[in-house]
Amino acid sequence: MLNGRCLCGAIRYEVDQPALGEAVCHCKHCQRQAGSAFAVVIAVRSSAFKLTGETTLYTDRGDSGAEVHRHFCGTCGSPIYSALPAKPKVLYIKAGTLDDTSTLAPKHHVWCDRAWPWTPFPADAVKVAREP
Repeated sequence: MLNGRCLCGAIRYEVDQPALGEAVCHCKHCQRQAGSAFAVVIAVRSSAFKLTGETTLYTDRGDSGAEVHRHFCGTCGSPIYSALPAKPKVLYIKAGTLDDTSTLAPKHHVWCDRAWPWTPFPADAVKVAREP
């Protein structure tokens, strides 16, 4: 089970099924939303995601032109998850909101052509130049 929350605690969530995967996204949109060099995301089944509280929605468009629904806490600003209308069965939780991150070890990196020059990659990382 995965559990997490925003910084102020107004939004909480749990996932009652194993994650589908984890990745590091280096796209400029994730950099801007995270306020950092990249975003670590956990893919989960939307049917397994239980949310308490109400997120604020920002509709973004990726480089492909496809919509990205970015959900965040309207009080503290914490990004909670992203949803792609083109993939309604999957949500991408922002890993920094997880209560326990001790088991995370993402090896899959996407949008590596946008990675900051000093970004270290694990030796066994799977690096994708752009969107998979």
